[in-house]
Amino acid sequence: KAAMKRLVLGMLAACLATPVMAETEFEKIMHGKGLVETNCAQCHGVSLKDKSKHDKAPVFRSLAKRYPIEALEEAFAEGIYSGHPDMPVFEATQEQVSAIVAYISSIQDE
Repeated sequence: KAAMKRLVLGMLAACLATPVMAETEFEKIMHGKGLVETNCAQCHGVSLKDKSKHDKAPVFRSLAKRYPIEALEEAFAEGIYSGHPDMPVFEATQEQVSAIVAYISSIQDE
């Protein structure tokens, strides 16, 4: 009886651990999505289907074709500066950068 109780409790613990980790990553991605929708969507296509509203702004779903996604984390952390004058300077906290990169990674159309 005690062995069965330990087995059931162990299985329950394993089942509960997995969704918590997945939910945390999902929340991080959703946080990043919110940040890019607020700060970037005026010019960039930030979803799986939308187009960029600015002709020099790449859609986020194809960034991996142009840049290593992991390199974006450093670029965002240092502040994104663009070669064209109408792009605002964007600075973010490390938590925001991590969330943005997680979101961008999740939508790549490679």
